[in-house]
Amino acid sequence: MTEPAQSPRAEPERVDPVDDGDGDGKGIYWVLKNVLLGPPVRRIFRPKVEGAEHIPALGPAIIASNHLSYADWIFMPLVVRRRVTFVAKSDYFTGAGVKGRFQRGFFKGTGQVPIDRSGGSASEGAIRAGMKVLERGELFGIYPEGTRSHDGKLYKGRTGVARLALEAKVPVIPCGVIGTDVVAPPGKVVASMASPTIKFGEPLDFARYDGMEGDRLILRAVTDEIMYKIMELSGQEYIDMYATKAKMLEGRATTGAPKKVRKTDT
Repeated sequence: MTEPAQSPRAEPERVDPVDDGDGDGKGIYWVLKNVLLGPPVRRIFRPKVEGAEHIPALGPAIIASNHLSYADWIFMPLVVRRRVTFVAKSDYFTGAGVKGRFQRGFFKGTGQVPIDRSGGSASEGAIRAGMKVLERGELFGIYPEGTRSHDGKLYKGRTGVARLALEAKVPVIPCGVIGTDVVAPPGKVVASMASPTIKFGEPLDFARYDGMEGDRLILRAVTDEIMYKIMELSGQEYIDMYATKAKMLEGRATTGAPKKVRKTDT
């Protein structure tokens, strides 16, 4: 186990804090990571990282991670030298007034891009956003489970990650985050000063499936391979069920409601 990939004394990543490029908040990201947010978080929580060498220094790639806490999007990008871009619901980018401007700048600056969940499929929006990020030669972060785990277990992955990897023809770097649910469990901002661990696995190459991104069986096979690698890294118990379905079943069991569940796509 090693120290974080970028310690407070390390040389800052070479990003111009003034030039925002396409207006995607790179300057804000640099300031948050290297001045305002990153250094104190590193000093207080001392996150540990393994396998940082598996992240390419240049070029596009997908980082596919388990999802235990809202703090995942803070700690994982913090130990990666390059910027990692995620997606977030568009409401965070349309607020008015001072609060709206601050919120919009914060989410853009922390490496997130908006998707509209009201007018169509959120997964389609995420894939389109991911493609744009990857076409720019950057890193795109995704949580294949689609939502945070409510009980610490690893759930079945959605196939959007496989489709994106095959369409963009980029490697997938599996990531296992451990302990962020102890630092920030559901409903709490911070509950513990424990040190989370972020593990990265070797890049997964799916070039053997070129041209097969429309085959649902291939997408499922690729997704399952990614989830297996994440499981190995995180050490979680794997449940072959979507997290949203598991949450619904648990809620109905608690309330005594009928356990009829709508069949979902694979």
